[in-house]
Amino acid sequence: MGARAAVDRRENPPPAGERRTVWQTPGAGDIARLCLRTEPLATLPVTSVRVTVRAVGLNFADIFALTGLYSATPRGAFIPGLEFAGEVSAVGGEASGFSPGDRVMGVTRFGGYASVIDCEPDYLMPLPDDWDFAQGAAWPVQSLTAWYALTRLGALRSGERVLIHSAAGGVGLQAMQLTRALGGSPVGTVGSEDKAVRLRELGFDDVLVREKNFHRQLQRTGLSFDLVLDAIGGAVQKASFAALKPMGRLVVFGAAEFTPRGKRPDYLRAAWRYLRRPRYDVMDMISSNRSVLAFNLIWLWDRKAEMQSLLAELGDVPLPPPLVGRRFSFADAHAALDFLRSGRSVGKVVLEC
Repeated sequence: MGARAAVDRRENPPPAGERRTVWQTPGAGDIARLCLRTEPLATLPVTSVRVTVRAVGLNFADIFALTGLYSATPRGAFIPGLEFAGEVSAVGGEASGFSPGDRVMGVTRFGGYASVIDCEPDYLMPLPDDWDFAQGAAWPVQSLTAWYALTRLGALRSGERVLIHSAAGGVGLQAMQLTRALGGSPVGTVGSEDKAVRLRELGFDDVLVREKNFHRQLQRTGLSFDLVLDAIGGAVQKASFAALKPMGRLVVFGAAEFTPRGKRPDYLRAAWRYLRRPRYDVMDMISSNRSVLAFNLIWLWDRKAEMQSLLAELGDVPLPPPLVGRRFSFADAHAALDFLRSGRSVGKVVLEC
């Protein structure tokens, strides 16, 4: 960050009448209850940085939280959203590392669908000069997810073949890029030929369009894998585990098969899928020398040192800016969530303020 003139960092309440705009739900259970509202700006905590938000990244975790299918969903009213980008507008007296005018991207444990966010400096990162705000909002969650899956749990080594499901999505695309950067060989799967064409245009030639019987499809191709990244679940996950080599690792970080088709959960459908979910016998896993690992990235929120370590490692990997596949106005959050839930997205879906 360039040098800036000294600023007065004493804590002061915002000017009378200053407000922010947020998307808030009175409680989980129905996406339709998410409403746009304004509220007064609170006094900036002395340990925080105030960011005027320019873009917000959308994630499937937002949908699961709004419908009450996410274990970390807050009780009562809450503002969804896990990542954002914008400009620093004020700095608390005990905060450091950033100055008004700095372009930043950041993560938040919910609260991201807002025009102004107060955030501790540990959860902010400088936005690269050649990235726009939408690209910044598209980077933190998907990059941390892919990196943690590949390196901490997946223990990816150069030369290994990695099967990456939903490869045209935000996490999937980042995982494809990172696998290649780490010396691995990525094989992506997608749900349509259109997405496969787009991936090939981006330089990824090893792409499978998933067939209804994915297990039979993998058997026909003869492919086997050292590592699988899965956020789909169900029969796709079960077939992927069967295709692991000895010492292979299946890393699970989501269950898209439970994504509600409408604004509210279909509890009967969800229960049926839950009962039919893959189950793994540890004795069989010992015999075949294959592993299943799973994680929820939100645990990083309370482990700042680990998150900073992951971010530092990512900073050393030369990657292009993330692909923003679709941009919506901040006022069109419902349309953006519908589009994300439809499964038609390629790259990241972002709200722009």
